[in-house]
Amino acid sequence: MTQIPVNTTGKKLGLVIDLDICVGCHACAVNCKEWNTGGHSAPLPDTDPFGENAEGVWFNRVHTFECGDGADSRTVHFPRSCMHCEEPACVEVCPTGASYKRAEDGIVLVNEDICIGCKLCSWACPYGAREYDGDAGVMKKCTLCIDRIYNENLEEVDRVPACVSTCPVNARHFGDLGDPNSDVSRMVEDRGGYDLMPELHYAPVNKYLPPRPKSSWL
Repeated sequence: MTQIPVNTTGKKLGLVIDLDICVGCHACAVNCKEWNTGGHSAPLPDTDPFGENAEGVWFNRVHTFECGDGADSRTVHFPRSCMHCEEPACVEVCPTGASYKRAEDGIVLVNEDICIGCKLCSWACPYGAREYDGDAGVMKKCTLCIDRIYNENLEEVDRVPACVSTCPVNARHFGDLGDPNSDVSRMVEDRGGYDLMPELHYAPVNKYLPPRPKSSWL
């Protein structure tokens, strides 16, 4: 098993997603695809995208659910991508060390040079965040757009993941969840943000803000 390095800085970069205001427009998924197909993990292939057997690599996906009954029912749009877990199962099972967690900021990445495409990481990940690139024969995943967030050639306001930069309703937020005083940490504290499937004990860094009750709309 691969040993997960100790985070030496306490920094935990990640996303906070507000399920109360996400409108399910898929702009995050599309802009993610656009940026990353020419960026760090490029290319992100698609095979027969408009056919019956469409296949492709997408780091962001948005699922839509109908929740509740009667007057309490509502539509909830649920974006999903890599959670950049504190204890990532994908890293633990990787036989070559291709999947790894960065000690300096907690981002989980794949070293494609040593990935053998065995798909063990995709089977281990409970969030379905791993994508297999059949053209290159390797696994790929969300990088939190490391080629944007550390790019000094960009204006500081643009040094955020592509999905965050494009959200039309500001439902996605990026920051250091290891800092209790950061904007994202305070947002999680104020709104009762939560982990996805906490019972699995992978300690995902990304958090979700719950939909507000309908009574609060009035």
